[in-house]
Amino acid sequence: MFQYTCLNPIANVGLDLFSKDYKKVEDLKDAQAVLVRSAAMHDLDLPDTLEAVARAGAGVNNIPLEKCADQGIVVFNTPGANANGVKEMVFAGMLLASRDIIGGVEWIKENKDDENIAKTAEKQKKNFAGCEISGKKLGVIGLGAIGVLVANAATHMGMEVYGYDPYISVNAAWNLSHNVKHISNVEDIYKECDFITIHVPLLDATREMINAEAIEKMKDGVVLLNFARDLLVDEKAVLEAIEFGKVKKYVSDFANPTTAGKEGVILTPHLGASTEESEDNCAVMAVREIRDYMENGNIVHSVNYPDCSMGGCDKAGRIAILHKNIKGTIAKFTSVFGNADINIEDMTNKSKGGYAYTLLDIGTPVTEGVVKELQAIDGVIKVRVVK
Repeated sequence: MFQYTCLNPIANVGLDLFSKDYKKVEDLKDAQAVLVRSAAMHDLDLPDTLEAVARAGAGVNNIPLEKCADQGIVVFNTPGANANGVKEMVFAGMLLASRDIIGGVEWIKENKDDENIAKTAEKQKKNFAGCEISGKKLGVIGLGAIGVLVANAATHMGMEVYGYDPYISVNAAWNLSHNVKHISNVEDIYKECDFITIHVPLLDATREMINAEAIEKMKDGVVLLNFARDLLVDEKAVLEAIEFGKVKKYVSDFANPTTAGKEGVILTPHLGASTEESEDNCAVMAVREIRDYMENGNIVHSVNYPDCSMGGCDKAGRIAILHKNIKGTIAKFTSVFGNADINIEDMTNKSKGGYAYTLLDIGTPVTEGVVKELQAIDGVIKVRVVK
């Protein structure tokens, strides 16, 4: 029996995928698996029994990734599950920035008691006029699941689309429309585009990548859209650029004291993935990841350990070893099994930075003594008997 807990409400369409071999518990200390959305986990005491954390969403800033890795806890996310919801918000943001829809709606509210509001509106509508996005140049920085959807859809809206991602995956490249111009230098996007939307993960290398220096290279009147992470943008620099007319609008899904209520800023309260469909998709993917790991030892979409999969186990036993990425470790594993006269029928090993994961199918059930020997090897963090 596996036990799991939810630190945030998780859609039932996902939780219903747990079999009778899973039991939901309320206390983290009793759980082997955790499902989470936005709850902060950095200050939580993570029990030794915890095996996996699944983030029902893409961002994992609320999870202590290295702490989890050091404890042998695999952290998953659900890339692409909320991509369409975010894509639609990006287009809503572009339209709100292009045409003063919000100002027009507010004017109607303020003049709701005007008996001649229809005639008055005809006279006032010029105050809320804007431009169309068709024919404009859109720069998409980051061509992951969301960026590709945004770029492709924009071509159908009549936009000229520039895409930048030096680390684009093979899958993303295949899915990217041939009408999108793949740019090798992000500065070309800064110089050419009327709209710029950013869709990269928050890393040390990307923190405040949209800064004063980058803005200086942009076209006058550019519209910046940020539905990825607020810390990707130096928002104080953006506010100064708005004041001087360099930036026309800044559209962000991340409300904070720096930008809330400021002129030229359109903020939404983190609505990117707040759709029933996105929440359902994330919950389904997160539960499937948890089940595949707990039942088969397979890792798919981990952010702190390498992806590693050997399918369902049809052998007598399967052992999963989470360990440091140290030279010669695999030879030590095979030696332990050889000395115990246990045949290794299949094996795979993957590494990611300083961490590695080894999955072994064996011909006979493993003994407690073998598990202890494996655990005693230098660099081994955790040994799991999957079967």
